[in-house]
Amino acid sequence: MHQNIQPRLNGLDHLRAFAIIYVFLFHYFIISNGQPEWLPKFASFGWTGVDLFFVLSGFLIASLLFTQIKNGQRILFKTFFIKRFFRIVPAFLVTVLIYFCFPSFREKESLPPLWKFLTFTQNLGLNLKDFGTFSHSWSLCVEEHFYLLLPIIVILVQSAKFFNKAYWIIIALFLFGLASRIYSYNHFYTPKIPDEFAWMYWYKYIYYPTYNRLDGLLVGVSIAGLYQFLPTFWNKIAQFGNLFIVLSLLVLTGSYFLCEDKTTFSASIFGFPLIALGYGFMVVGAISPASILYKWNSKITAFIASLSYAVYLTHKGVIYMTHQLLADYVLDNHLLLIICVFTCAGFAYLLHIAIEKPFMKFRNRIV
Repeated sequence: MHQNIQPRLNGLDHLRAFAIIYVFLFHYFIISNGQPEWLPKFASFGWTGVDLFFVLSGFLIASLLFTQIKNGQRILFKTFFIKRFFRIVPAFLVTVLIYFCFPSFREKESLPPLWKFLTFTQNLGLNLKDFGTFSHSWSLCVEEHFYLLLPIIVILVQSAKFFNKAYWIIIALFLFGLASRIYSYNHFYTPKIPDEFAWMYWYKYIYYPTYNRLDGLLVGVSIAGLYQFLPTFWNKIAQFGNLFIVLSLLVLTGSYFLCEDKTTFSASIFGFPLIALGYGFMVVGAISPASILYKWNSKITAFIASLSYAVYLTHKGVIYMTHQLLADYVLDNHLLLIICVFTCAGFAYLLHIAIEKPFMKFRNRIV
């Protein structure tokens, strides 16, 4: 979803491509009227693709800031935010415009108020039952909050010369997220369980709020810290890149069974950190020179990765619109899925070429 650090790490393109494909299949499984028989079981865990994006964002953005610190450069909040603004906001605003101007693009009945999108607060107090359209932009709100807070924290830590002990901040934020989910579960969700729409309250109070979804970002920041500031230790563990990938798959398998029902107490409290840890191990493997993901250079996954943000923004609307356009035709479920893959990729490519690339060039001229 975001630009790579230098040198280019091919393994992260593979993970970004996997994440967007997994998220796409998850939402296709939710939105579509007909689907291949194999899809529900496989795609039901696809919501965790967002958690992989969080780990990637935490790693990439923290690495950019940590590299500046290593090089003795001053972190300029204005420059950092200009870069993030032109990377994220133009394509997002165009997608918001499409949703508000073209009702046929809306995968559900109603949109949240426009101001919630413009202020990136849509994930706070989101009523999924009544305002579920473009609900997947909740994760962009989380990332925007992260982009706002991380450089501020890093600048303050650097000014206070507290950087050698900064890992305590990560531990404190992790414990805060754990405590916040416990409190939210017991006080906001549990009393609503008799309600037939209890699931909505779980999403509203547990799943969407930024303060409950810090785990993936913190894992990514932690990996960036090891990668940038502990080269000796990093070089030792980087020799076992493929083992980290295997370990990742084992942890994620455990997470799959733990989170079969996401709304249980154990899944709500411990599922998110376990998933973040699993994807964290996968990122460690992907950036380890000894691993298969690091060595594998694929133009296909690089292309998918380059479209991942545009696909993420628009895929639910395009899937819904494609189904509506083909409603009068009797199509095999596999064929319909393939058609949706191409319509989503094509729409994302247009957004990427028309909006993302020009604004990225404009950003580079400004910076």
